[in-house]
Amino acid sequence: MADVYLHNLKPNEGARHSRKRVGRGEGSGLGKTSGRGNKGSKQRSGGQISPRYEGGQMPLHMRLPKLRGPLAKTAMPIGPFRTYSTPVNLSRLEGFAAGDVVSPETLLERGIIKKLDERVKILATGELKAALTIKAHAFSAAAVAKIEAAGGTAEVI
Repeated sequence: MADVYLHNLKPNEGARHSRKRVGRGEGSGLGKTSGRGNKGSKQRSGGQISPRYEGGQMPLHMRLPKLRGPLAKTAMPIGPFRTYSTPVNLSRLEGFAAGDVVSPETLLERGIIKKLDERVKILATGELKAALTIKAHAFSAAAVAKIEAAGGTAEVI
């Protein structure tokens, strides 16, 4: 094995490439247009086409309808006080015992809602068998009727 010194070190075979010199005559293979083809934005410096460009036709993001109104999560806000309620059906409250107080905090503990900073609205889908005291930000009229028919109370926070 040969001695290894600074003066005889060299990189592995194929690890180094010579720089591509473009625009240096037709004989080089990369003369005239320097391998970029002829004319147009892709030949110019800094000329890339955006991935969403569709050749001049109306782009997809402009063809699709926009969500508007105060209740769509991704909607344009109508005024500064747009609200969104997390819906909770009566069928989700079957695990509570008679006489329990159902509030956003207890719903969060049981994993029925994900965060406390959103409003909770109780909806009427499902049956309620136990008499519960339910505290929420909003109730549908049918949900209030079912809660009171079961002997419970609906309190607006």
